[in-house]
Amino acid sequence: MFKIVKDTNPKLRETCDEVSLPLSEEDGQILEEMLDYLKKSQDEEFLKAHPSVRSGVGLAAPQIGIKKKMIAVYIDYQDSPLAYLLVNPKIIASSVRQCYLSGGEGCLSVDTPHPGKVYRAYKITVKAYDYLAKKERKIVARGYEAIVLQHEIDHLSGILFYDHIGKTEPGIDYGDAIEI
Repeated sequence: MFKIVKDTNPKLRETCDEVSLPLSEEDGQILEEMLDYLKKSQDEEFLKAHPSVRSGVGLAAPQIGIKKKMIAVYIDYQDSPLAYLLVNPKIIASSVRQCYLSGGEGCLSVDTPHPGKVYRAYKITVKAYDYLAKKERKIVARGYEAIVLQHEIDHLSGILFYDHIGKTEPGIDYGDAIEI
């Protein structure tokens, strides 16, 4: 299991480095271990046996002390789980329409609650090397999936979710933001 880097560590605020492609075996192994961590963190039996582990749906390499642009996402949808292992992810398009999580965002690196709305684009397009598909691709994500991807990609630039609380952009109507 990884030791999660906490938000009190200044290293979490650093910008990550691009990852060279083709991907090294070591980087591939790290991505697989990140996905395994997320899957275990969502398993009730595992959590009972490891009470210090918190459940999460996303993990960025800087959260495990690696300063590389790599993220893992695992959302255990009942009918079909969603998994991404992305290298050098970049948001190349985003909607004007905004959304936010009704209960606020959380983070494996943040132990204290930070109440407030974190507005994010409802729809995004991400370009990245997809380790699972073994190719460069574009991913179009909406709603919860888009929020998770934006949250993890922010980590690669040293941005934490609570940096967004109370911040808005001119010209965007947040009144019609979708609550998720």
